[in-house]
Amino acid sequence: MDESENNLPTSHLLGSVPAVVKEEKSIPIYEVPEANLQIFPPNNGANGARGYQTPGSPSGDGQLQSESNWKGVFSISSYAQYFNVDTDVVLNRLISSLHPIGGDFFSKIDANPDLYGFIWTSTTLVFVIAALGNCATYLTKKHSNSSTTWSFDVGYLNVAAGSIYGYAFLVPVAFYFLLQYLGSNANLVRFWCLWGYSLFIFILSSVLLIIPVEFIRWLIIVLAGGASACFVAMNLRSYIQSTDINLVIVASFVLQMGLALFIKIWFFP
Repeated sequence: MDESENNLPTSHLLGSVPAVVKEEKSIPIYEVPEANLQIFPPNNGANGARGYQTPGSPSGDGQLQSESNWKGVFSISSYAQYFNVDTDVVLNRLISSLHPIGGDFFSKIDANPDLYGFIWTSTTLVFVIAALGNCATYLTKKHSNSSTTWSFDVGYLNVAAGSIYGYAFLVPVAFYFLLQYLGSNANLVRFWCLWGYSLFIFILSSVLLIIPVEFIRWLIIVLAGGASACFVAMNLRSYIQSTDINLVIVASFVLQMGLALFIKIWFFP
């Protein structure tokens, strides 16, 4: 065979196998992105856009934070934590309200002040004094005139709701702003909790006020009012970190006694 024939290319011939060419494949290298921690939930970004705040970054415009805080005041979910109490806790605080000279009520509610007792005691007292006040009035009239017939005065319920709810809500608010003005540390939720539980003794005493004997009625309401007033005054005294508290203590005592006298004169005359 000629040497020229041996030099002919054979890659195009049928059945020929092309030479294997080894190619180096490039392996892609993936870079792990740097961790970027973010705080949830997202903050309000500039121009009203939603955004996330990274650690160490500025918290944003103070005006937007202030608006967010004020919106939380009118949000029901903001108050859910103040109703996170069980029956044992509520019963323990109700029993504590019957110890007027203990002065340790704020230490018991410090970890978890609640508004459940505030609403429960206020509402219960409204219906109790309205119902029993009608009973006491009927028994008094029946004692003097045997021909007296039973009639329920709905006005008792209206007066009870306005006076009890107004007192339990507004008086703690007034003391809160007064103590803030005096430079003392105050917490409005704790004040509502204190004044709410202080009404519990009036629920118990109202049951005894249906006795149609005026002397016994006055004795019961004075004892109940004095115990409730001492409970509020002694706990305020242990809570307020200020030297000028005598006026505040006296005012709380007088207001609580005034409530007791109002209950006696209006509902159990």
